[in-house]
Amino acid sequence: MDTGIDKPRRGIPPYLALAPICVGVFIAADDQTVIVTVLPQIMLDLKVQITELSRASWTITGYLLGYVAAMPLIGRLSDVWGHRNIYIASMLLFMVGSALAALTTDLTALIAARVFQAVGAGALIPISIAMVGDLFPPGERGVPLGIMGASAEAGGVIGPLWGGLIIRYLDWPWVFWINIPLGAAVLLLMIPLVKSSPRFPAKVDYLGGGLLAVSLSTLTLGMARIDSFDLLMLAYFAASLATLGLFVVRVRKSDDPLLPPSMFRILAFSAANGVHLLIGGALIIGMVTVPLMANTVLGQTPLGGGLMLMRMTAAIPFGALLGGFACQRLDYRAPTVIGLALAALGFGLMSQWGLDIGDPSMTVHLAIVGFGFGLLIAPIALAATNSVEPGLRGAAAGLITASRVVGMTIGLAMLTAWGTGRFQDLVAGMALPFPLTGDTPEQSTQRLTDFETGLSDAGLSLFSDFFSIAMVVCIVAIGVAVFMVWKPGKSES
Repeated sequence: MDTGIDKPRRGIPPYLALAPICVGVFIAADDQTVIVTVLPQIMLDLKVQITELSRASWTITGYLLGYVAAMPLIGRLSDVWGHRNIYIASMLLFMVGSALAALTTDLTALIAARVFQAVGAGALIPISIAMVGDLFPPGERGVPLGIMGASAEAGGVIGPLWGGLIIRYLDWPWVFWINIPLGAAVLLLMIPLVKSSPRFPAKVDYLGGGLLAVSLSTLTLGMARIDSFDLLMLAYFAASLATLGLFVVRVRKSDDPLLPPSMFRILAFSAANGVHLLIGGALIIGMVTVPLMANTVLGQTPLGGGLMLMRMTAAIPFGALLGGFACQRLDYRAPTVIGLALAALGFGLMSQWGLDIGDPSMTVHLAIVGFGFGLLIAPIALAATNSVEPGLRGAAAGLITASRVVGMTIGLAMLTAWGTGRFQDLVAGMALPFPLTGDTPEQSTQRLTDFETGLSDAGLSLFSDFFSIAMVVCIVAIGVAVFMVWKPGKSES
């Protein structure tokens, strides 16, 4: 009987086979963030006015849509058709999308190309998680998953810097053109190094996959408009709930459902998804709030804000590697709880920041958060994928990856909606410092200074609240993580 654990080709160490897989993940993660630094040049070349920034931002939101919507379905397809085969197909899809994005001369076409590109990119991470199970036995998957997680996080960190370098010496289409030779190199290395994955024949529930994709997409669209609170937002939420309900009905009636209900009866699997959802919400608070705080109340440049955030994100890959080592020797809950506790501690320290915050305290606090998040990557992936039968590993990896992205989407929406109302409350009663009849220049200057001080204090209070919320989310996640009871080294069915 096929156990779902492949032996690498004779003479090829499994870590060598893992190398091209990780490079592909790095490239896909890089393209998620590289757009940030080249977007102004894209707007200029495509003649998009600054007043259309909300439309231009769909080059980012569209990528997120494609990234999350297809994960569960493609993860399941990889179980049926082989993880290696679907990885190759996803990389080809990513390369075609990159070429379309590079060739476009219209913003709408660019957004469509980014969605197409993201479907391939989004599939690479969960399939890679499943492929670790093909290359390594259960008790040895922690370190390779840590390496893979570090590759993905490093790609996200390098993306903005990579985009800045390309835009300095070349035109923005090269951000996408470069993916073609890089993707080709990954595929040329995979063919001789990575053995064909086992297949688990089953009827793929495409209707269920479509319903879930629509539900996730409309949820993302609705969350993106939560600060508007209009009929379109309500329509998106209604569509998301309706299609989710239809998906649940489909799962119960299908002989081969996309996500079998038996998966969710496994405590470790459900707990891992719950923790990942909460982690996504806490992580996005840090990634949005840190540069925003730097650019506003701390008076730094956009570059300064990006470098400030890097003090957190650069620590994530190091945590991912250590988390991989830890979960090969410890119960998965140990590195998960330690990582969440460190992230909570870091956010708690950040909530006490004042306008005079500087190094080394700033760097230490941010690094604690990033390192804590990194520790979580391997044990959560293992708790989800090792706890299900081998024929569902791709589907489990797709769902566990999507859960974090959904958490980030929800967290960002809540941050936007609550933050706007909170800031209005903090500045209520503050009068604009217009010149008054009879004011001396000194009085006018003093009133302006008092107004600016009040704004800074309100902003600082708001950011402190954001960090406190992230701390609470991490603490709540600890309560969920204690149910990740799967033990390393336990045999798969």
